[in-house]
Amino acid sequence: GWQVKPFDFDYFEELYDVRTILECAAVRKICEQENNSPKLDDLIRIWCVPESERLEDGSTLSRLDERFHEMLVEAAGNTEMARIHHDLTERLRIIRRLDFTKPPRIDATYQEHSSILDAIQHRRCEQAQIQLRAHIESSRNEVRKITLHMLHEARMHSGESDNDD
Repeated sequence: GWQVKPFDFDYFEELYDVRTILECAAVRKICEQENNSPKLDDLIRIWCVPESERLEDGSTLSRLDERFHEMLVEAAGNTEMARIHHDLTERLRIIRRLDFTKPPRIDATYQEHSSILDAIQHRRCEQAQIQLRAHIESSRNEVRKITLHMLHEARMHSGESDNDD
């Protein structure tokens, strides 16, 4: 028979921790480079746009957000770091997509990505890392909140109560 495995928050928390470490290390490497990577220029073209040019489709933005973080790591120039990060991205995808179900998170993502890129362009490494950590943490918190709500709703629809755990 089929059995649904319980959602393992600790596993995803650990993945987020590793992701944050990799991305912050990538930002440091980018800031230490003499010239900007073409990938960084591509990210600026996508994320540093006027509000009127921002996309609103959650599914499209989810893919673009995923590529933002992957391209940031790729721009550091370390292929092994990028490979590991890509593997993390694959494992986190199932929950990260939940982050783009609410319009305020879409606006926040544009603002936060733009601010991170600006700090990187100006070689303000620590500022970029602080903003990146805060950005990832906001996303992680939103995804956690949505996941808990969805699990609660699923229990309610299946006839369970919260006391059945």
